[in-house]
Amino acid sequence: MKALVLKSDKKLVFETVADPKARTDREVLVEVRFSGICGSDIPRAFHGKAYHYPLIMGHEFSGIVREAPRGSAFAAGERVVVFPLLPCGKCAACSTGDYAQCADYDYLGSRRDGGFAEFVYVPEENLFRVPDRVELVSAAMTEPCAVALHRVEKLRIEAGMSALVIGGGPVGLMAAQWLRVKGCSSVRVADVDAKKLALAEGLGFESFDSAAADLTTAMQGQGGGMDCVVEACGLPATFLQAVDCAGRFGQVVFMGNIRGEFRVPENDFSRILRNELRISGTWNSKITPRGKDEWTRVLAFLDGAIDVRSLVSHRPPLSEGAEVFGRLVGREEWFSKVVFSL
Repeated sequence: MKALVLKSDKKLVFETVADPKARTDREVLVEVRFSGICGSDIPRAFHGKAYHYPLIMGHEFSGIVREAPRGSAFAAGERVVVFPLLPCGKCAACSTGDYAQCADYDYLGSRRDGGFAEFVYVPEENLFRVPDRVELVSAAMTEPCAVALHRVEKLRIEAGMSALVIGGGPVGLMAAQWLRVKGCSSVRVADVDAKKLALAEGLGFESFDSAAADLTTAMQGQGGGMDCVVEACGLPATFLQAVDCAGRFGQVVFMGNIRGEFRVPENDFSRILRNELRISGTWNSKITPRGKDEWTRVLAFLDGAIDVRSLVSHRPPLSEGAEVFGRLVGREEWFSKVVFSL
């Protein structure tokens, strides 16, 4: 099969590799149709963060079932998306369905080969059917959209609350949409990138250019601060902004993977205490209990109240993967979300 292979740090090659082999008799062979680049793929490919080489990255993908074992709940030809985390099934977290907290998990596209390839074997329990009305390119965004939903689920939202998302990247804009779906009547998106702000406005959100004016001053002028703040950049400065933009009894979710050292000055920490802020960390998403899980809910909203197609700026073939990664890392052009087609 063809695959985009990370041969070593900074070296991606599109080449023919051996067809994958099932590791158990309950794995389903999926033919990948669309596979997205995650922000975590950048340090993995270009900053020596891969677990091993060679590696086929890609953990945000949709496809078609090609082969299923006897007695499987899935049949050849069905459209599916894949939850990439493979839990051990033995630890305390797995016993409660909190697979993201598994003590010994595996991961498609990270710890084992993933979706930047024509075919992937996947445990049956990691598959979700894609509704007929949802396009497969949209379905490939199920993983990041579920991550955004998981973040928003940390907030206790009541109808009419105000919300701010700091960071207008794809996951930030998905979080903004979930805040609206959940009942926030006022959702603002802050960024320094004019194109990201335009994208936010196109989705119906009020944008704020943090390069042109002080975000904290502006948000504190909105009734004393925001009810809900989602930090979606991962910068120490925006972590502090998130705290400072929250109002009394405000809620803050730290969503971005931190880059750098986060220190809280005395005045900011006093604000956390005196305003009785509730701060949550979050990672990944949850696929239990089935039917009420975050992935099922995402698929119910995709291509409807949740618009992910507008976030896709590039849909190149996987054969151009090395070149696309090079342009993205070198910032040779503007990118929102890249989804490879196969």
